[in-house]
Amino acid sequence: MSTLPGSPSQRLCVTRRRCLRIGVPDRWLDYCPVGQRITGTRFIAFKVPLKPSLNCRVPESDSFGLWDLLDHLKNQNQELGLIIDLTFTTRYYSLADVPQSCSYIKILTEGRQVPSDGAILSFKRVVRCFLRENRDNDKLIGVHCTHGLNRTGYLVCRYLVDVDGLDAAAALELFNTCRGHRIERQNYLNDLQGGAKRSNAGIDVCVERPLQGGAATRLTELRPLQGDPAGDDPPEETQPADEKRPPRNRRRRKPRHQRQAAQKTCDGPGSPQSCLHPAPPTCDLTGSTRTPQTNHEDSK
Repeated sequence: MSTLPGSPSQRLCVTRRRCLRIGVPDRWLDYCPVGQRITGTRFIAFKVPLKPSLNCRVPESDSFGLWDLLDHLKNQNQELGLIIDLTFTTRYYSLADVPQSCSYIKILTEGRQVPSDGAILSFKRVVRCFLRENRDNDKLIGVHCTHGLNRTGYLVCRYLVDVDGLDAAAALELFNTCRGHRIERQNYLNDLQGGAKRSNAGIDVCVERPLQGGAATRLTELRPLQGDPAGDDPPEETQPADEKRPPRNRRRRKPRHQRQAAQKTCDGPGSPQSCLHPAPPTCDLTGSTRTPQTNHEDSK
């Protein structure tokens, strides 16, 4: 694949670096935003949507926010009822960014390690409570972590295995197919395929209830008018030469012992010329006058 300046691969690398620098998750651009509804369930998996202040700085073709998610589902005649946020941070969006038509709950789940039994129980309780209260509709349960893949896939499959009674291999294949990406973490796969099932005791108790979203309308995302999609200045190698800042010409301060020696020379007895009274102008060979310069930096 070509890696010449301006090639698609190089532009993608530059975009990834700039998105990472402004706070977009690492590898976020590598995953499709939303999967398909998981057949026979209410689940749908997607990567973390970005709040407007972040989303507007991502290339428009790659942007993905909460309202984009709703638009996507609406085009498929689907309606989102609940968002389960598994990310271990609050930097990507807040409850105030969630549309009022959705309820939202956050289950802090640390990445790269198998979710704790407490997180698994919380997930089961939230899902069971939502299904019980929404028997008369077909609203979806949206689940996401950072990429909508590993933690999301594990907990969805854990529910399908423990609660719905699916075989682990069948649950994994179902999730991978509908998400469009395969679960990557081997420790998650090992736990689902060879680990013990988790207890379902207490899953019908609603302990923590979801909150209603706070966004009544979609905010206008103001994108940068100049520069790259991330709003950064152009890289050094592409910046016009006449727009580059010249290096600063800083004068270096003399060492203290040299300044003290110069002060003694000026103030000492028998000095031929005082620093406070510079010599009168003299003429050079061209006939122009020159006045000896006093080094004010040293006289401070």
